[in-house]
Amino acid sequence: MAMDLPDIATLEEAPLDEVKKLLGADPKGLTAAEAEKRLAEYGPNSIEEKRESRLLKLLGYFWGPIPWMIETAAVFSALLGHWADLSIIAFMLCMNAGIGFWQEMQAQGALEALKKQLALTARALRDGKWDEIPAEDLVPGDLIRLRAGDIVPADVKLDSGDYLSCDQSALTGESLPVDKLSGNLAYAGSVARQGEMTALVAGTGENTKFAKTAQLVEKAGTVSHFQKAVLTISDYLIYLSLGLAVILVITQLMRGDGFFTVFQFVLILVVAAIPVAMPAVLSVTMALGAVILSRKQAILSRLAAIEEIAGTDILCSDKTGTLTQNRLTLGEPRVFEAADAQDLILAAALSSKEENRDAIDLAVINALADKSLLTAYTQTRFMPFDPKGKRTEATVSSGSETLVASKGAPQVIMALCGLAGENLENAGKIVDGFAQKGYRALCVARRKESEEKWSFLGILPLFDPPREDSAATIERAQKHGIDVKMVTGDNAAIAREISGTLGLKTNVISAEQVFAGKEDLDHPTPALAAKVEQAEGFAQVFPEHKYAIVKALQSRNHIVAMTGDGVNDAPALKQADVGIAVSGATSAARAAASLVLTAPGLSVIIEAVEEARRIFERMNSYAIYRITETIRIMFFVVAAMIALNFYPITTILIILLALLNDLPILTIAYDNTWLDPLPVRWNMRRVLTLSTALGLIGVVETFGLLLLADYYLDLTTPQLQSLIYLKLTVAGHLTLFIVRSRQPFWKKPWPAPILLAAVLGTQAVAAILVGFGILVTRIDWWLVGFVWGYCLAWIFIEDWAKLILIRHLEMAGPRHRAFLSRLRHRLHP
Repeated sequence: MAMDLPDIATLEEAPLDEVKKLLGADPKGLTAAEAEKRLAEYGPNSIEEKRESRLLKLLGYFWGPIPWMIETAAVFSALLGHWADLSIIAFMLCMNAGIGFWQEMQAQGALEALKKQLALTARALRDGKWDEIPAEDLVPGDLIRLRAGDIVPADVKLDSGDYLSCDQSALTGESLPVDKLSGNLAYAGSVARQGEMTALVAGTGENTKFAKTAQLVEKAGTVSHFQKAVLTISDYLIYLSLGLAVILVITQLMRGDGFFTVFQFVLILVVAAIPVAMPAVLSVTMALGAVILSRKQAILSRLAAIEEIAGTDILCSDKTGTLTQNRLTLGEPRVFEAADAQDLILAAALSSKEENRDAIDLAVINALADKSLLTAYTQTRFMPFDPKGKRTEATVSSGSETLVASKGAPQVIMALCGLAGENLENAGKIVDGFAQKGYRALCVARRKESEEKWSFLGILPLFDPPREDSAATIERAQKHGIDVKMVTGDNAAIAREISGTLGLKTNVISAEQVFAGKEDLDHPTPALAAKVEQAEGFAQVFPEHKYAIVKALQSRNHIVAMTGDGVNDAPALKQADVGIAVSGATSAARAAASLVLTAPGLSVIIEAVEEARRIFERMNSYAIYRITETIRIMFFVVAAMIALNFYPITTILIILLALLNDLPILTIAYDNTWLDPLPVRWNMRRVLTLSTALGLIGVVETFGLLLLADYYLDLTTPQLQSLIYLKLTVAGHLTLFIVRSRQPFWKKPWPAPILLAAVLGTQAVAAILVGFGILVTRIDWWLVGFVWGYCLAWIFIEDWAKLILIRHLEMAGPRHRAFLSRLRHRLHP
C-alpha cells in the first residue's frame, strides 16, 4: 500500500525528524529495491508531458490547406471518372503523409536522445553510497546533496549543513535569494546560489509546489530569423502560385474548357508548385544538424539556435577552463625567510587540505618534491579560504613542536607579517612582475603557536597554462570572421599576458572602466556600446558585467556568443544570441544556455560554428531551389496555355513531377556543402535575385524545347507532354546541383553520395516511365537521350548566369573591382 505523502503546508511546519519518520527515511539512504518500489508507486520525478498519439499525428498530415487541395483534386477526379488520376493522387497524398510522418518521427527520436543528454542529475545516497542518478528517478525519502549551481530537483526538507541560499524567484517572485537552514523547505525548480547541504526528498513530479502553482504549458520554441524567412518564402510561393492559377482558370474558362477539368488541373498544378516538402526538409535538416553537433560534443538545447550560431560574429570567451587548462601550476618560488624553495612549498602545503580538492591546494601539494614530509605533521585545526579573509590557516604539530602556517592573497599576508621598508617594496615588485606574466601570486607565512609574530617565507607564482589548442583555435575563429574577446575575472595585467600568448589583441580593459555603476544595463547608451565594441577583452568582470557586455554588443547589431559555467553567468547566457555552457557547467548555466559543451576548450565551439554554417547553407540552397522550381513550372505552364492554348503537361504528369521532385530533396540534409568563411545571415535579396533569374532562364529553356519539338519532331500531343514532363524532371534536379554551390557546379564540394543516388534514382524512374510508357504516353529512347543532352547543355548556361549574378551581388566583378580600386587611390604623396 502506498504511503500518504504530506502536503506542502505540513512539510513547511512539521519538524525535520517528524518528516523523516513520515517518509520512512534512512540515515544510510534508501536501498535500490525500496527506491524502485517507491518509483513504481509515485511515478517519475517529472511533469507529465501531453503527448499526441502517433495515429493523430499521422492523420494530421491529411488535414490542412495543402492536403485539402490534393483531396479536392481527388474528388474532382472521381466526379470526372478519371480513375487513373484518382489512384495516383491518392498515392501522392499517402506518400506525402507517410514521408512527413516518418521524418517527424526520425527528428523527434533524435531530439529525445539529445534531451536525455541534457537531463538533470542528482547526487543521492543509495545503499549507503553517494551516487549521481537521473533526477527523474528520485523518490520521496531519498537523501540528496545540494550545492551552489544546482537546480533543486524536487521539493526537499533541508537536513545537515551550514546553509543554502536559494533563488526561488521563478516560483515566488522574490527578487533576492533566500537563506535556508536545516528544517526549511526548498522548492523544486529553485536554484542553489551559495552553500552546501544534504536534503530529504519530500515531494516529486506532480506533488511539488512547482507542479501545483505554475501554469504548465508547453511553449512553442523561438522562431529564428532563418525560419521566419523560410516561412515567408513559403507564403510568397503559395500566393504567387494561386495568383497565376486564377489567371489560368479565367483564361481557360473563357475559351470554353469545362470547369471541373480546368479546376482539377489547376489544383494539381498549384500543389506541385508550392513547397509541400518544406516543413519536412526544415525539421529534418535542423534535427540532423543537432545530432551531428552532439557527436562533436556540443548539445543544442533549442534547434532555432543553429542560425544564431552560424551568424555569430563576436565570441566572448571565459578564460579559465576555456582558453586555459583550468589546472593551476606552480612556477619558480621567490624565497624570503624560508630555508629554501621546498621549505616554502612545505609551509604552503601544511596550510592546505587535500581532501577539499581545492585547485590551489592541489597545485601546492603536487609541487612538493617529497610528499612524505607531510606525514610528519598532524593538522589539528584548519581555517578554509573565504572571500573576506582571503587566506587559509592551519595549526599543525610535529612531535613537541606546534606551528601555524598560512597562505593567501599578497596584500593580506604582507599585512599579517607587518612587512615594511625594502622587503615590502621587493615583495610588491615581485608580485607585479608575476602579474605582468599572467601569474597569480600566493604569499606564505609561518609562526610558532607560542609566538605572535609571523615570518614572511616567500611568494609562490601560480598560473593556469593556456590550452595547447587555444592559439590555433583562436586563429581559426578569426579566419571564420569571429572576433574573440576574452572575458575574465582576473586582473587586467594577467588578462593581457594571456591574450598576447594566445594571439589575441591586448587592448584589455577593466570592466569597472566601462561600467561606472550608474548605467542602465538593459538600455546601453550609444557611447557605452561603442566603447564595449572597441575593447578587445575585459578583465575583473562580475556577472552583471557579462550581461551588460552582451546587451551593448547586441545594440551594435552583433550576433553574440557568450560562454559561462556558473549560476551567476545564467543571465548573460540567457541574453546572448548563443549562450554556451562550457564543460562542467552548473545545472543553472546549462538550463540558460542554447549550446551545452561536453568537452573542454574553445575548439568545440568553432566546430559547432562550422557545422551550423553548413546547415544554414543547405537550407539556403533548398530555398533558392524551391523558388526557382515554382517560377519555372508555374510561369511556363501558364504562359504556354495562354500563348498556345495547349496543355503542355497532364494532371498525372504533374503529380509524378511533384513526387519525383520532393523525394530526393529530403536528402539535402545530408549533403556536402561549402563552408562560408564569414558569419552568415539571411540575405533575401540574394536568394530572390538568384532564384528568379534561374527560374526565368528555366522558362525560356522549356519553351525552347517545346517549340523545337513542336516544329521539328513528329510527335503527338501526349508524346509532347511526356517529353516536357521528362525535361522538367531532369532540369529540376540539375538546378539543385547548380544552386548548392557558389562555385562552378563541377567543383568541390561535390554532392553527397546519398543525394546523388536519390537524384539518379528518381531520374532513372522518370526515364523508365516515359521510355516504356508506364502511366504516361511512351516516347522513343533516343528522345529520352535528347532531353538529357538538351538539359546538360543548358546547365552550363544556368551555371554561368549564377556565377555572374553572385559576382554582381557580392560586388566582385571586374567593374566593381576597378571602381573600388580607384576609390582607394591616395590623393596626396
